[in-house]
Amino acid sequence: MQNAFHGRTMATLSATGNRKVQAGFEPLVAGFVRAPFNDIGAIEAIAKNNRNVAAILVEPVQGEAGIVIPDSGYLQALRKICNRNDWLLMLDEVQTGMGRSGKLFARQHEAIIPDVMTLAKALGNGVPIGACVCAGVATDVIQPGKHGSTFGGNPLACRAAYTVLDYMIENGIAEQAAERGTQLFEALQLGLADNVQVAAMRHLGLLLAVELKQPCQALVSLALEQGLLINVTADNVLRLLPPLIMNQAQTAELAAKLIDCISHFTG
Repeated sequence: MQNAFHGRTMATLSATGNRKVQAGFEPLVAGFVRAPFNDIGAIEAIAKNNRNVAAILVEPVQGEAGIVIPDSGYLQALRKICNRNDWLLMLDEVQTGMGRSGKLFARQHEAIIPDVMTLAKALGNGVPIGACVCAGVATDVIQPGKHGSTFGGNPLACRAAYTVLDYMIENGIAEQAAERGTQLFEALQLGLADNVQVAAMRHLGLLLAVELKQPCQALVSLALEQGLLINVTADNVLRLLPPLIMNQAQTAELAAKLIDCISHFTG
């Protein structure tokens, strides 16, 4: 998809829909066809005019693009298109997965099952690990011995991932993320309601964005003075991915500091 981000290996960098990220790493891997995110009509047009498509690769929510959340039913529509055309549906859940969206995996909001789902980072709670989860016909694509990774699948990393999953499920971390996300979003809505420089606010669980009408990279240093580590993406979007284990008091404190920072920056 346009404005997508999938990683920095050669194939995932080539799949990424952002020239700013790709610049300097040419030649890229050829063969990717792009479509606007959240545009089913564009995918239908590709299906009609291009017979060489093997799969759709998509983030359930575009993170690097600024927490862009698709319309309800978007992933379900992609699943139907893939079924109809014998394509694989591949979901990049590296950022949205592991409870971040308010469910263990963001695909669960649409009740679909992809053919391939990628996970990393939060899967090991800091221990380096990546995972490619396959179902159905996708399980036959790579046979034992056809793929290797220096650190992939080692006993320590796998045990860490198992423990993280076990803890998250037993302690309802995804459900807690949904509650804290709603609390934080509602507090930001209330505190920034009169700020004319706020163009939009979006959230799904603890994936949150405050989009301003002006570039806001300077907010990173302002927030750091308040003890907050934040990220600005797409030039004018404050992207928030706070800890899944925040309690109510910490969430209220975060909201208050963010509102103060944004108000001073735009004031």
